[in-house]
Amino acid sequence: MMNAPIASQGRNPFDDPVDRILAEIALSAQLPPSLHRKAVGRYEAVRKYLEADAAFNGEIEHFYPQGSMAIDGTISTRGTDDEYDIDIVAQLGGRFRTMDPLSILKELERALKDYPVRKVVRQTRCVTLYYADNMHLDVTPSLRVYGTADRESYITHAKGPFVGPNDQFVDMNAYGFAGWYRANTPLEPRLAKAFRDRWFAMDSALAKAAEIDEVPEQCDFVVKNTATLALQLLKRYRNICYAHYDGRIPPSVMLSYYAGVSARPNMSLSDMLVRVANWIKGDIDEANRRGRLLHVANPVTPADVFTDRWPASFVQQEELARHLERLVVGVEAAKRGEVTPDKLTNWLRAQFGDRVVTMAVDRMANTIGQSVQDAAHGYSRKGGLILPAAAATGMAVAPSVVRASPHTFFGERI
Repeated sequence: MMNAPIASQGRNPFDDPVDRILAEIALSAQLPPSLHRKAVGRYEAVRKYLEADAAFNGEIEHFYPQGSMAIDGTISTRGTDDEYDIDIVAQLGGRFRTMDPLSILKELERALKDYPVRKVVRQTRCVTLYYADNMHLDVTPSLRVYGTADRESYITHAKGPFVGPNDQFVDMNAYGFAGWYRANTPLEPRLAKAFRDRWFAMDSALAKAAEIDEVPEQCDFVVKNTATLALQLLKRYRNICYAHYDGRIPPSVMLSYYAGVSARPNMSLSDMLVRVANWIKGDIDEANRRGRLLHVANPVTPADVFTDRWPASFVQQEELARHLERLVVGVEAAKRGEVTPDKLTNWLRAQFGDRVVTMAVDRMANTIGQSVQDAAHGYSRKGGLILPAAAATGMAVAPSVVRASPHTFFGERI
């Protein structure tokens, strides 16, 4: 892969002013290296704990990550900056194949009820372990559907506390989807190298590991391509938009599908973010024209429907379309230089959260170089961000203010 042609090398997001602030925001929201190592250790510990239980001994066929953890796209959970969900599938066999969905969930809950965490909660489709440091680990039991693609399974769906008419087994192929996503979003070495260096430099325990010359194809957990970086930003934006929403929100796996299907190597981060958002909005608009709810299925297992619980109404899907439209308008205005630094910073805080944007701005001010800090301290007088004209670590660069023009920005003249 390291000998791939230039066309597939990807772009360094830290070389462009707008892309850089977006990349720094993604850094602030995603699972840091030290917590990723902790997450891996925890799900391996849970597997061993379950295997020691008499009911599960010899009955766990596979124990593997799904969702964001499987595609290196984990970010903080909705409405928070320091909580992370890790999703694990426990593929079960033997005696579990004769049990109903609720009984399987209750058996898993029983086996984990004394696990050393803050609390253990049985959900509709999984059992969640809540750790004291705000990490959540969801264990989803599944039953292999033999004669189908590798690890295609049924997962349990049962609200409880008693067996009900809506209890069922639901098609799922998280393993196949992760493989499809990786195939559609191949490694972009230039981006991966830049992001890994920047990411590990933030983690003191791995500071020495930042001095690398290459990014191998099977590198450690790190964003490997622009599509995944755009996906993390889109998920963060969704989390902020729906932070106080009571009910289901657009599912992460659906957003991951759109990042995979719209991925195009060598795009800038801002262009990729706009591309994914427009792709989703386009499908929603088409569904509205046809009088249908948005339908998105696993590309490798069509029976695994990603939108089976969202959207529940035309209002919900139209709401997402309007959110995406506002995001696209803002990003494109910033790319055209139509936003003052103050307004850009404030807008970014509103879209992605005050804390992660402030962290991103502070890091940029610290790494631009002493010449920039002496000249402007990385900020305008009103606290707005002054973007660097270039972003190579350790390179002295000159500040570049986003140009202001007499256009409107979300209805307000700037």
